[in-house]
Amino acid sequence: MSLLPHQLELLSPARDADIGIEAVNHGADAVYIGGPAFGARANAGNDIRDIERLVRHAHRFHSRIFITLNTILRDDELEDARRMAWQVYEAGADALIIQDMGLLEIDLPPIQLHASTQTDIRTPEKARFLQDSGLSQIVLARELTVQQIAQVHAALREGTDPARAATIEFFIHGALCVAYSGQCNISHAQTGRSANRGDCSQACRLPYQVQDAQGRFIAHDKHVLSMKDNNQSDNLRVLIDAGVRSFKIEGRYKDMGYVKNITAHYRRLLDEILEEREAMGQPLARASSGRTTFSFTPDPLQNFNREFTDYFVQGRKEDIGAFDSPKNPGQAIGWVTRVGADHVEIEVTDPATVLHNGDGLCYYDLQKELVGLAINRAEPVSARSVGQWRVFPKDPIESLRDLRKGTEVNRNRDMAWVRMLEKKSSDRRISTWLALAETDTGLQLTLTDEDGYQGEATLAIALQDASDPARAEDALREQLGRFGTTIFSVQAMDLRLRGPRFVPASALNGLRRDAVAALEQARAHGLQRLPRAQPVEPPVPYPEDTLSYLGNVFNQKAHDFYARHGVRVIDAAYEAHEELGEVSLMITKHCVRYSLSLCPKQAKGVTGVQGTIRAEPLVLVHNNERLTLRFDCKPCEMHVVGKMRRSVLQQAKKEAAEVPLTFYRKRPAPATH
Repeated sequence: MSLLPHQLELLSPARDADIGIEAVNHGADAVYIGGPAFGARANAGNDIRDIERLVRHAHRFHSRIFITLNTILRDDELEDARRMAWQVYEAGADALIIQDMGLLEIDLPPIQLHASTQTDIRTPEKARFLQDSGLSQIVLARELTVQQIAQVHAALREGTDPARAATIEFFIHGALCVAYSGQCNISHAQTGRSANRGDCSQACRLPYQVQDAQGRFIAHDKHVLSMKDNNQSDNLRVLIDAGVRSFKIEGRYKDMGYVKNITAHYRRLLDEILEEREAMGQPLARASSGRTTFSFTPDPLQNFNREFTDYFVQGRKEDIGAFDSPKNPGQAIGWVTRVGADHVEIEVTDPATVLHNGDGLCYYDLQKELVGLAINRAEPVSARSVGQWRVFPKDPIESLRDLRKGTEVNRNRDMAWVRMLEKKSSDRRISTWLALAETDTGLQLTLTDEDGYQGEATLAIALQDASDPARAEDALREQLGRFGTTIFSVQAMDLRLRGPRFVPASALNGLRRDAVAALEQARAHGLQRLPRAQPVEPPVPYPEDTLSYLGNVFNQKAHDFYARHGVRVIDAAYEAHEELGEVSLMITKHCVRYSLSLCPKQAKGVTGVQGTIRAEPLVLVHNNERLTLRFDCKPCEMHVVGKMRRSVLQQAKKEAAEVPLTFYRKRPAPATH
């Protein structure tokens, strides 16, 4: 277990160490970040020295650093992955987030292991298996409902020591993969770039023609596999009650402003819940130290988003897709009143709205495609006109198709907001109680923080009576309370002096610095490394005795792991290029038929329609690419079916430098004695 049952963890992403440090400053209890290699975001790696720098800062607040090592690995990569695991462990990292079970068969350091969402955890049985295999925190599939999460939570605790129960982690914000994570091979089939190896080409964001079995068009140039962005702001309480303890923000490719804003947003919401539960006699606690204040009001609408959905947490919804555009539509701010030769005049809905040079505007053209309009210069139409703006676009007016009087305009980048978040925007402090006592040789200062750690310092000094007794205590309190550049804030001060005393400011400053240093050292010594869970012995059986290519087994060690856990038939991962025919390239809870009101279940009871709509396959077409949609109505899932491009196979043959791993495609014959 990485958290105590009453602790809540806000887990923020970081593309690099500087962003990770700001995530901590804005209230993150933990940060996940890529190491030098093997993370599920191929271009988000970080040097070990930067990891060390982030760890040092985070550990001051007892925040944790998790390293993503969550791709599937070739046999020749396992040694490099092992070395990297030891490097990040020695750098002080707290956990590894993994996908490849082959890592459990090699010499890893005694670092805590977390199961990536790429391990496709949808059932209580899979979750319990991973817990029993030695994983301490598991990231559930985004598609689960509150009821399903609660079932997983119950399965993790049933018949086991509560101290061994794995922590449930759940994505609460950010971009959504339309497929079950770890169950999408479209990118590899079409481009050779594997999503399981951190290099997804994002075919789900492309526009498609949708055709029925007779070739009739159901939808034209729609992004039918593109989801809105995840936002669980309104569901945090029910997620807590279902057993979620780690609340994860997506975004290891996102910029500093996104991480600051979204971390601050959820820090505020979780702090409100902590106060509520305390008042209700159901105390919960944050997983790290300190209280964070902000110089801005967090607003998720200010960052790139495709509009928001809570996905399946509260059951299936009809409006989860961003079918018109995978871009950021922004927020409506007004209408076009005039289009000039080199400018556009806009009337804003709210007269207080100010347009800035560099703002990003956008609008929908007549085909409902989003068109961007970057402002080169913005100015009021006149000194007397309130809410009337003249904007000069960066691009020529004639290139802005279908822009006309009456067009509604959105803003998707506010430069004032961007510039605000480029500055210092938070202050995180650990509550501290101060006691200053007079001794026979001078003064002793004791600092006690909110976690019970203490730092002491003494000063040998001949104390003098104050010349102004009435102000002596106030002067001492003011000078001692100057904790401005530290991570501590004084909650109360106890002065135990034998009378009004005068102490030089320089002496008090030095005493305070020494006490703060001692307190920081005590906190550092008191931070315990997260324990590595031991797997159950003998090894528990895997929930199934066969693994198809969807098991993502790509190396001999992973094969050995599953064989040791009772799996008898183990196919190679799709990246091994053994699946040459048509297969399910994506499995998803999102259903195109349902979203287009063509689901047989929707038609039940509708007069004149019931029984006439069937879950027949549909076809997606993009350029020369054709994908078949097949519908499995019992579990309410959609399969996107296709085959690997010949060019991908040819390229793979050229690049193959290692001997391919042989998997048992048939059940091995029973041993004869």
